[in-house]
Amino acid sequence: MTTLNPLFDRYRPLQTNLTDSPPLIIDTEANPQAILEAAMQRIRASSDLLKTLHCICFKHGDVEDIPHITHALYLLTQDGFDLMQVAQQRMMGWKAPA
Repeated sequence: MTTLNPLFDRYRPLQTNLTDSPPLIIDTEANPQAILEAAMQRIRASSDLLKTLHCICFKHGDVEDIPHITHALYLLTQDGFDLMQVAQQRMMGWKAPA
């Protein structure tokens, strides 16, 4: 019989963690509004960065800047998505199957 780990059920690691012992986690029992606001903050920052990139000229840019920018966009967007999933599950009273 499989035993559930209550700590793992409560604390969900972000997908952007690169280690086996994830230092960044989401408290799935936190206020759903707080989780949603954290998600929106990250998605808004990602959107604002994309908007800025759309408007600027890259004459003085360096080719090395592209991976830095895309990595920042990935982290912000993926973390925002992970947070939105938890907020949605909390607001709908749904839990993912173990």
